[in-house]
Amino acid sequence: MEDARVLVTGGAGFIGSVLANRLAPRNDVLAVDDLSVGTTDNLADDVEFMEASVLDSDLTGAVRDRLGGVDALFVFAALSSRDMHDAEPERGARVNVEGFVNTVETAIDLGCETVVYASSSSVYGTRERPSPESLSVRPQTRYEASKLARERYASAYADDDCSVAGLRYFSVYQGFGGNEAHKGGYANTVSQFADAIARGESPVVFGDGSQTRDFVHVEDAVRATEQVADERLSGIYNVGTGEAYSFDEMIERLNEVLGTAVDPEYVDVPYDEYVYHTRADPSKLEAATGWQPRIDFETGIERVCAPYLE
Repeated sequence: MEDARVLVTGGAGFIGSVLANRLAPRNDVLAVDDLSVGTTDNLADDVEFMEASVLDSDLTGAVRDRLGGVDALFVFAALSSRDMHDAEPERGARVNVEGFVNTVETAIDLGCETVVYASSSSVYGTRERPSPESLSVRPQTRYEASKLARERYASAYADDDCSVAGLRYFSVYQGFGGNEAHKGGYANTVSQFADAIARGESPVVFGDGSQTRDFVHVEDAVRATEQVADERLSGIYNVGTGEAYSFDEMIERLNEVLGTAVDPEYVDVPYDEYVYHTRADPSKLEAATGWQPRIDFETGIERVCAPYLE
Protein backbone atom coordinates (compact mmCIF):
# COMPACT_ATOMS: atom_id res chain seq x y z
CA MET A 1 0.00 0.00 0.00
CA GLU A 2 1.37 3.39 -1.01
CA ASP A 3 0.17 7.01 -1.12
CA ALA A 4 -3.08 6.18 0.64
CA ARG A 5 -4.99 7.99 3.39
CA VAL A 6 -5.18 5.32 6.07
CA LEU A 7 -7.35 5.30 9.20
CA VAL A 8 -6.44 2.80 11.94
CA THR A 9 -8.78 2.52 14.93
CA GLY A 10 -7.31 1.01 18.05
CA GLY A 11 -4.21 2.49 16.51
CA ALA A 12 -2.29 2.83 19.78
CA GLY A 13 -2.98 -0.76 20.75
CA PHE A 14 -0.94 -3.84 19.95
CA ILE A 15 -1.64 -5.01 16.39
CA GLY A 16 -3.04 -1.63 15.35
CA SER A 17 0.13 0.26 16.27
CA VAL A 18 2.41 -2.26 14.59
CA LEU A 19 0.36 -1.94 11.39
CA ALA A 20 0.26 1.87 11.61
CA ASN A 21 4.04 2.02 12.03
CA ARG A 22 4.50 -0.34 9.09
CA LEU A 23 2.30 1.73 6.76
CA ALA A 24 3.34 5.26 7.80
CA PRO A 25 6.56 5.59 5.77
CA ARG A 26 4.57 5.12 2.53
CA ASN A 27 1.15 6.51 3.43
CA ASP A 28 -0.67 9.21 5.42
CA VAL A 29 -1.70 7.30 8.55
CA LEU A 30 -4.06 8.52 11.26
CA ALA A 31 -4.22 6.34 14.38
CA VAL A 32 -7.37 6.82 16.46
CA ASP A 33 -7.53 5.47 20.01
CA ASP A 34 -9.29 6.39 23.25
CA LEU A 35 -6.20 5.21 25.21
CA SER A 36 -8.31 3.06 27.53
CA VAL A 37 -5.75 0.31 26.93
CA GLY A 38 -3.34 1.52 24.23
CA THR A 39 -0.47 3.96 24.55
CA THR A 40 1.04 6.52 22.19
CA ASP A 41 4.46 5.14 23.17
CA ASN A 42 3.73 2.40 20.65
CA LEU A 43 3.57 4.82 17.72
CA ALA A 44 6.35 5.98 15.43
CA ASP A 45 6.88 9.70 14.88
CA ASP A 46 5.44 9.60 11.36
CA VAL A 47 2.06 8.29 12.54
CA GLU A 48 -0.47 11.05 13.24
CA PHE A 49 -2.47 10.40 16.39
CA MET A 50 -5.96 11.49 17.43
CA GLU A 51 -7.42 10.65 20.83
CA ALA A 52 -11.05 9.78 20.19
CA SER A 53 -13.61 7.03 20.68
CA VAL A 54 -15.07 4.99 17.85
CA LEU A 55 -18.42 5.81 19.48
CA ASP A 56 -18.03 9.57 19.00
CA SER A 57 -20.95 11.07 17.10
CA ASP A 58 -18.68 13.59 15.37
CA LEU A 59 -16.06 11.04 14.28
CA THR A 60 -16.58 11.79 10.58
CA GLY A 61 -15.86 15.49 10.98
CA ALA A 62 -12.86 14.88 13.22
CA VAL A 63 -11.29 12.43 10.78
CA ARG A 64 -12.03 14.71 7.82
CA ASP A 65 -10.27 17.58 9.58
CA ARG A 66 -7.16 15.51 10.25
CA LEU A 67 -6.93 13.25 7.17
CA GLY A 68 -9.12 14.87 4.52
CA GLY A 69 -10.59 11.58 3.37
CA VAL A 70 -10.09 7.86 3.85
CA ASP A 71 -8.85 5.36 1.27
CA ALA A 72 -8.35 2.41 3.61
CA LEU A 73 -9.75 1.64 7.07
CA PHE A 74 -8.31 -0.89 9.53
CA VAL A 75 -10.50 -1.60 12.56
CA PHE A 76 -8.76 -2.80 15.71
CA ALA A 77 -10.64 -0.78 18.34
CA ALA A 78 -12.33 -3.30 20.62
CA LEU A 79 -12.60 -4.81 24.03
CA SER A 80 -10.30 -7.49 22.76
CA SER A 81 -10.66 -10.40 25.17
CA ARG A 82 -13.23 -12.47 26.96
CA ASP A 83 -12.23 -11.04 30.34
CA MET A 84 -12.50 -7.43 29.15
CA HIS A 85 -15.89 -8.08 27.63
CA ASP A 86 -17.26 -9.97 30.64
CA ALA A 87 -16.16 -7.18 32.98
CA GLU A 88 -18.10 -4.58 30.95
CA PRO A 89 -20.59 -6.42 28.74
CA GLU A 90 -22.62 -3.37 27.72
CA ARG A 91 -19.54 -1.33 26.87
CA GLY A 92 -18.09 -4.33 25.06
CA ALA A 93 -21.13 -4.62 22.84
CA ARG A 94 -21.16 -0.89 22.15
CA VAL A 95 -17.46 -0.63 21.26
CA ASN A 96 -17.15 -3.93 19.39
CA VAL A 97 -20.38 -3.64 17.40
CA GLU A 98 -21.74 -0.08 17.46
CA GLY A 99 -18.22 1.34 17.31
CA PHE A 100 -17.47 -0.87 14.31
CA VAL A 101 -20.57 0.36 12.49
CA ASN A 102 -19.84 4.00 13.33
CA THR A 103 -16.27 3.68 12.07
CA VAL A 104 -17.21 1.97 8.81
CA GLU A 105 -19.94 4.54 8.16
CA THR A 106 -17.41 7.31 8.80
CA ALA A 107 -14.88 5.83 6.41
CA ILE A 108 -17.42 5.22 3.64
CA ASP A 109 -18.73 8.77 4.00
CA LEU A 110 -15.14 9.93 3.44
CA GLY A 111 -14.65 7.87 0.27
CA CYS A 112 -13.20 4.62 1.65
CA GLU A 113 -12.76 1.75 -0.78
CA THR A 114 -11.05 -0.81 1.49
CA VAL A 115 -11.99 -2.00 4.99
CA VAL A 116 -10.11 -4.66 6.96
CA TYR A 117 -11.24 -5.45 10.48
CA ALA A 118 -10.24 -7.73 13.34
CA SER A 119 -12.45 -10.68 14.06
CA SER A 120 -11.14 -13.57 16.19
CA SER A 121 -10.26 -17.26 15.99
CA SER A 122 -12.11 -17.62 19.32
CA VAL A 123 -15.31 -18.15 17.33
CA TYR A 124 -14.10 -21.67 16.40
CA GLY A 125 -14.00 -22.83 20.02
CA THR A 126 -11.81 -25.87 20.78
CA ARG A 127 -10.44 -27.70 17.75
CA GLU A 128 -7.24 -29.72 17.43
CA ARG A 129 -7.60 -30.03 13.66
CA PRO A 130 -7.08 -27.00 11.40
CA SER A 131 -10.14 -24.74 11.33
CA PRO A 132 -11.27 -23.53 7.88
CA GLU A 133 -13.40 -20.42 7.50
CA SER A 134 -16.26 -22.56 6.17
CA LEU A 135 -16.90 -24.17 9.56
CA SER A 136 -20.25 -23.48 11.14
CA VAL A 137 -19.62 -21.45 14.28
CA ARG A 138 -21.76 -20.56 17.30
CA PRO A 139 -20.70 -18.05 19.94
CA GLN A 140 -20.06 -19.39 23.44
CA THR A 141 -19.17 -16.04 25.03
CA ARG A 142 -20.23 -12.41 24.77
CA TYR A 143 -16.86 -11.60 23.21
CA GLU A 144 -17.32 -14.17 20.44
CA ALA A 145 -20.86 -12.91 19.84
CA SER A 146 -19.56 -9.38 19.34
CA LYS A 147 -17.00 -10.53 16.80
CA LEU A 148 -19.56 -12.54 14.86
CA ALA A 149 -21.89 -9.53 14.91
CA ARG A 150 -19.11 -7.56 13.22
CA GLU A 151 -18.87 -10.21 10.54
CA ARG A 152 -22.61 -10.04 9.88
CA TYR A 153 -22.58 -6.26 9.62
CA ALA A 154 -19.50 -6.36 7.40
CA SER A 155 -21.23 -8.59 4.86
CA ALA A 156 -23.86 -5.88 4.42
CA TYR A 157 -21.22 -3.25 3.64
CA ALA A 158 -19.15 -5.18 1.10
CA ASP A 159 -19.93 -4.25 -2.51
CA ASP A 160 -18.24 -3.23 -5.74
CA ASP A 161 -17.38 0.17 -4.31
CA CYS A 162 -15.90 -1.02 -1.01
CA SER A 163 -14.19 -4.27 -0.10
CA VAL A 164 -14.68 -5.45 3.50
CA ALA A 165 -12.56 -8.27 4.91
CA GLY A 166 -12.60 -9.76 8.41
CA LEU A 167 -9.48 -11.43 9.75
CA ARG A 168 -9.80 -14.18 12.31
CA TYR A 169 -6.44 -13.72 14.00
CA PHE A 170 -5.11 -16.67 15.93
CA SER A 171 -2.67 -16.23 18.85
CA VAL A 172 -0.74 -13.08 17.87
CA TYR A 173 2.36 -12.28 19.93
CA GLN A 174 5.46 -10.09 19.94
CA GLY A 175 6.74 -9.86 23.51
CA PHE A 176 7.00 -7.12 26.10
CA GLY A 177 10.05 -5.71 24.32
CA GLY A 178 7.76 -4.65 21.47
CA ASN A 179 4.30 -3.07 21.32
CA GLU A 180 2.57 -5.58 23.59
CA ALA A 181 3.78 -4.60 27.07
CA HIS A 182 0.89 -2.19 27.70
CA LYS A 183 -1.57 -5.11 27.63
CA GLY A 184 -0.13 -6.64 30.80
CA GLY A 185 -2.35 -9.51 31.89
CA TYR A 186 -4.27 -9.33 28.60
CA ALA A 187 -1.14 -9.94 26.51
CA ASN A 188 -0.44 -13.17 24.69
CA THR A 189 0.64 -16.06 26.91
CA VAL A 190 4.03 -16.27 25.15
CA SER A 191 4.77 -12.71 26.19
CA GLN A 192 3.38 -13.05 29.71
CA PHE A 193 5.18 -16.33 30.37
CA ALA A 194 8.49 -15.05 28.97
CA ASP A 195 8.34 -12.03 31.25
CA ALA A 196 7.52 -14.13 34.31
CA ILE A 197 10.26 -16.69 33.63
CA ALA A 198 12.84 -13.97 32.96
CA ARG A 199 12.03 -12.57 36.42
CA GLY A 200 12.29 -16.01 38.02
CA GLU A 201 8.54 -16.32 38.59
CA SER A 202 6.45 -19.35 37.72
CA PRO A 203 4.01 -18.72 34.85
CA VAL A 204 0.46 -19.63 35.88
CA VAL A 205 -1.01 -22.23 33.53
CA PHE A 206 -4.66 -23.24 33.44
CA GLY A 207 -5.03 -27.03 33.53
CA ASP A 208 -2.10 -29.34 32.81
CA GLY A 209 -0.26 -27.39 30.10
CA SER A 210 -1.34 -29.65 27.25
CA GLN A 211 -3.59 -27.02 25.66
CA THR A 212 -2.33 -25.78 22.32
CA ARG A 213 -2.38 -22.53 20.37
CA ASP A 214 -1.54 -21.49 16.83
CA PHE A 215 0.99 -18.76 17.64
CA VAL A 216 1.57 -16.20 14.88
CA HIS A 217 4.12 -13.40 15.18
CA VAL A 218 2.69 -9.90 14.86
CA GLU A 219 5.01 -9.05 11.95
CA ASP A 220 3.47 -11.89 9.95
CA ALA A 221 -0.02 -10.86 11.09
CA VAL A 222 0.29 -7.24 9.94
CA ARG A 223 1.90 -8.29 6.66
CA ALA A 224 -1.15 -10.49 6.03
CA THR A 225 -3.40 -7.57 6.95
CA GLU A 226 -1.74 -5.26 4.45
CA GLN A 227 -1.85 -7.89 1.70
CA VAL A 228 -5.59 -8.42 2.23
CA ALA A 229 -6.09 -4.67 1.86
CA ASP A 230 -3.89 -4.51 -1.23
CA GLU A 231 -5.94 -7.25 -2.90
CA ARG A 232 -9.20 -5.53 -1.86
CA LEU A 233 -10.62 -8.80 -0.59
CA SER A 234 -14.01 -9.28 1.00
CA GLY A 235 -15.13 -12.10 3.27
CA ILE A 236 -13.48 -13.90 6.18
CA TYR A 237 -9.84 -15.05 6.32
CA ASN A 238 -7.82 -16.89 8.95
CA VAL A 239 -4.47 -15.42 10.01
CA GLY A 240 -2.45 -18.22 11.56
CA THR A 241 0.44 -20.55 10.79
CA GLY A 242 -1.39 -23.87 10.59
CA GLU A 243 0.84 -25.24 13.37
CA ALA A 244 0.06 -25.56 17.09
CA TYR A 245 2.25 -25.82 20.18
CA SER A 246 1.32 -26.70 23.75
CA PHE A 247 1.89 -24.36 26.66
CA ASP A 248 4.32 -26.91 28.13
CA GLU A 249 6.30 -26.92 24.87
CA MET A 250 6.31 -23.14 24.83
CA ILE A 251 7.53 -22.90 28.44
CA GLU A 252 10.25 -25.48 27.80
CA ARG A 253 11.52 -23.48 24.84
CA LEU A 254 11.41 -20.19 26.79
CA ASN A 255 13.53 -21.74 29.53
CA GLU A 256 16.02 -23.04 26.96
CA VAL A 257 16.46 -19.65 25.31
CA LEU A 258 16.56 -17.69 28.57
CA GLY A 259 18.92 -20.17 30.22
CA THR A 260 16.49 -20.69 33.10
CA ALA A 261 14.74 -23.63 34.75
CA VAL A 262 11.50 -22.16 36.01
CA ASP A 263 8.60 -24.57 36.44
CA PRO A 264 5.03 -23.46 35.74
CA GLU A 265 2.30 -23.35 38.35
CA TYR A 266 -0.71 -25.36 37.25
CA VAL A 267 -4.13 -24.19 38.45
CA ASP A 268 -7.71 -25.21 37.80
CA VAL A 269 -9.29 -23.79 34.66
CA PRO A 270 -11.44 -20.87 35.87
CA TYR A 271 -13.77 -20.70 32.86
CA ASP A 272 -16.62 -22.64 31.39
CA GLU A 273 -16.19 -23.19 27.64
CA TYR A 274 -12.41 -22.78 27.96
CA VAL A 275 -10.69 -23.09 24.59
CA TYR A 276 -8.16 -25.92 24.90
CA HIS A 277 -6.92 -26.08 21.32
CA THR A 278 -6.69 -23.76 18.31
CA ARG A 279 -5.14 -24.26 14.90
CA ALA A 280 -5.69 -22.29 11.72
CA ASP A 281 -6.26 -23.49 8.22
CA PRO A 282 -4.57 -20.57 6.41
CA SER A 283 -5.01 -21.99 2.91
CA LYS A 284 -7.73 -19.52 1.87
CA LEU A 285 -5.52 -16.53 2.75
CA GLU A 286 -2.53 -18.08 1.00
CA ALA A 287 -4.56 -18.76 -2.16
CA ALA A 288 -5.90 -15.20 -2.25
CA THR A 289 -2.67 -13.31 -1.46
CA GLY A 290 0.29 -15.68 -1.53
CA TRP A 291 0.86 -14.96 2.17
CA GLN A 292 2.82 -17.44 4.23
CA PRO A 293 4.31 -16.99 7.71
CA ARG A 294 8.00 -16.09 7.68
CA ILE A 295 8.75 -16.23 11.42
CA ASP A 296 8.59 -19.77 12.73
CA PHE A 297 7.85 -20.41 16.39
CA GLU A 298 11.47 -21.10 17.32
CA THR A 299 12.57 -17.76 15.85
CA GLY A 300 9.62 -15.99 17.40
CA ILE A 301 10.51 -17.28 20.86
CA GLU A 302 14.08 -16.06 20.38
CA ARG A 303 12.80 -12.59 19.47
CA VAL A 304 10.53 -12.46 22.52
CA CYS A 305 13.43 -13.44 24.79
CA ALA A 306 16.09 -11.22 23.21
CA PRO A 307 15.43 -8.08 25.33
CA TYR A 308 15.92 -10.09 28.53
CA LEU A 309 19.32 -11.31 27.35
CA GLU A 310 20.80 -7.90 26.53
